[in-house]
Amino acid sequence: MPESRVNSEPSPAPYWRRNVRLIVLLLACWAGLTFVPAYFARQLAFDFIGWPFSFWMAAYGAPLAYLVLIVVYALVMNRFDARSRARRDD
Repeated sequence: MPESRVNSEPSPAPYWRRNVRLIVLLLACWAGLTFVPAYFARQLAFDFIGWPFSFWMAAYGAPLAYLVLIVVYALVMNRFDARSRARRDD
């Protein structure tokens, strides 16, 4: 009869579940930032800083928002990693 080993390491499943939830949330934000302004571009026909708002969103706004999404992912994952390490060390 094989011996069963008791693993004292915490299961990585909650960590990866949180990671996947965060990725899905940020991916939904990315999709919204990409497709919503393009879908409503004709209705967004007002000037913003001297340019049409739809052009500004495509040329400047969306890439800046993508960078914000990357920063949010990095900050949240660093916090998750720190919590995971703290639980593992306890």
